Amino acid sequence: MVSLLSRYATPFITGLFLVSLVSGIALFFHWGPVGFHGIHEWLSMVLIAPFLLHLWKNWRPMTSYFKRAPMAIALGVSVLACIPFLVPLGSASGEAGGNPISGIVRLLSSAKPAQISAMAGKPEEEVIAMLKQAGFTAAAPDLQLSAIAQQSGKSDRDLVATLSKMKSK
Repeated sequence: MVSLLSRYATPFITGLFLVSLVSGIALFFHWGPVGFHGIHEWLSMVLIAPFLLHLWKNWRPMTSYFKRAPMAIALGVSVLACIPFLVPLGSASGEAGGNPISGIVRLLSSAKPAQISAMAGKPEEEVIAMLKQAGFTAAAPDLQLSAIAQQSGKSDRDLVATLSKMKSK
């Protein structure tokens, strides 16, 4: 059984890496079906098993890499490349940065229907009716949109998608 596993470790690494490569590129450029996100996440997790088998099978040659500068440099650069994604960028006022779209979604989610109606140039009742028609059953004038979404069993993403379809007058 060990022989069988070690014989297939590298081919599975290759196959799963290619799947991860294609799905990762598709995700980066927002191409392809929605399923690419699940494919990328789950099959990248599956990739761990053959990778560990590959390391185990090739442990002695791998240790020789750690005795040379290229491995240390490659690992160091790889870790440094992660830092910009993990450390929030600050603005001049010291506030954390991040994805501006996420900030807009948070801002919209904290609004009440009256504020959205003012932006869209529609009566508040029409905004509430549109939300209810889209399945936001808890839509009410006194609730923030995030509460409406949560109480309706929907996400802020669903909320933003619904609001984006609203036409202003």
